[in-house]
Amino acid sequence: MNNIQFPDDFNGVHIHFVGIKGTGMAALVEVLAARGAIITGSDVSERFYTDEILDKLGIKARDFSESNITDSIQYVVYSSAYNPGTNPDLKAAATKKIPMLLYSEALGAISRTAYSVGVCGVHGKTTTTGLCGTLIASTDLHAQALAGSIIASFGSSCVMTNFDGNDKKDDKRHYFVAETCEYQRHFMAFSPQKIILTSVESDHQDYYPTFKDIQNAFVDYICLLPQNGQLIYCADDNGAVETARIAHSKRPDIQLVPYGVNAEGSYKLTFGRVAAGKHYFTVGNYGEFTICVPGDHNVRNATAAFALSVELLKTDGKNPSDYLTKLKDALTRFAGGKRRSELVGRAKTPSGQEVIFIDDYGHHPTAIKTTLAGFREFYKGHKIIVDFMSHTYTRTAALLEEFASSFESADTVIINKIYGSAREKADETSVTGKILAEHAAKYHKNVLYAKEFDEAALLAKKLLEEPSGKEYPDGYLFVTMGAGDNWKVGTKLIELLK
Repeated sequence: MNNIQFPDDFNGVHIHFVGIKGTGMAALVEVLAARGAIITGSDVSERFYTDEILDKLGIKARDFSESNITDSIQYVVYSSAYNPGTNPDLKAAATKKIPMLLYSEALGAISRTAYSVGVCGVHGKTTTTGLCGTLIASTDLHAQALAGSIIASFGSSCVMTNFDGNDKKDDKRHYFVAETCEYQRHFMAFSPQKIILTSVESDHQDYYPTFKDIQNAFVDYICLLPQNGQLIYCADDNGAVETARIAHSKRPDIQLVPYGVNAEGSYKLTFGRVAAGKHYFTVGNYGEFTICVPGDHNVRNATAAFALSVELLKTDGKNPSDYLTKLKDALTRFAGGKRRSELVGRAKTPSGQEVIFIDDYGHHPTAIKTTLAGFREFYKGHKIIVDFMSHTYTRTAALLEEFASSFESADTVIINKIYGSAREKADETSVTGKILAEHAAKYHKNVLYAKEFDEAALLAKKLLEEPSGKEYPDGYLFVTMGAGDNWKVGTKLIELLK
């Protein structure tokens, strides 16, 4: 691990970002700019949605060049997409002996300048982090939260900053809540005081061939907690429960704080009704809450975020009861994040029925199943068509039957080609999108294969030309799902319907 330290005070510190348009990189830029750092950066000329974030900060990405590395630069942060041996900015920084940090190392260095919380788990990291930031923003805690995607309630940003101006130290403790990633053990660079653990199950099979491999990574991460550090974990997820037990056996000093239906204590969850686009639920003795995004999994994520907010208020010497009304009000304002059950548009079918378009990042069988079940409950009067693009050949092959059987809440399933990782070679794999569709047809009566996006959009348009039927009087819900770029199917379909 890189042991480069950032200063506690970032005012006037010049940091150059190589690959500044990456989602995580742009989020780090937001964090450090809010603390008073001077930011420059370089990237490709193609425009990305993160350019909007940079534009708001008055930062323009430069072309890669050794001339970018001036003598005023004190640190260089770079994306793993760029090689220090070939990128001109990085080569120049190495020549000048400027400290260089990968994204994950820079995130870890920032975590050591604050009282930090790591949000981790195979599912729900981004949404839970977004919920944490939304709730904390309703308090007077001196805090920032960094999510892995744009969060609507952060002002269409990846970062929530709950203080004014800069990072100048005063008598307030500074809190930092960040989404931390298990892939290749990136989260081991982070220094958490508290951890939220949403879920643990087999994933990233190219790096963690077995469940035990990925579980061991989570255990090691939890064991980074300081003496008497807190683990806030989901008592409804078997993998999280077992992982918490193993970590506690190694570190009995760690405080276990369970949340969920199966939790005992302050954060026991009780599900209530779903009505008028809202989930109602109660948490312990704190009374009733509402959330306006679909799915029981998001109710659990909201419970985790509430638990963290209460525990941070306690850590700061405050009475959580004084903030209860504000926390509940903040929760109702949470509207999700980009590609997380994101409402992307509405249109009409040729017969005049409504079509709601949603895009979701769900790319693991459990996430697909729970997210679609949430849509089924939330949009009872709508017929659901889902277009799915599986991400990575290794994940698809390892979990083929789990993927195939995860679409039960949809009325029709369209499956695209597989979105491979740069680390994989398609011609060396034994699974394809068509094979996934054939397996899904064993579990679901309406499965169609459309390799390319244009084909999928035309197929979907044909389906929408049929009335949704008496069972679905409200029309259609069209969902694009996956970690690839099949959101384009929804965009194309909206244009076709216009």
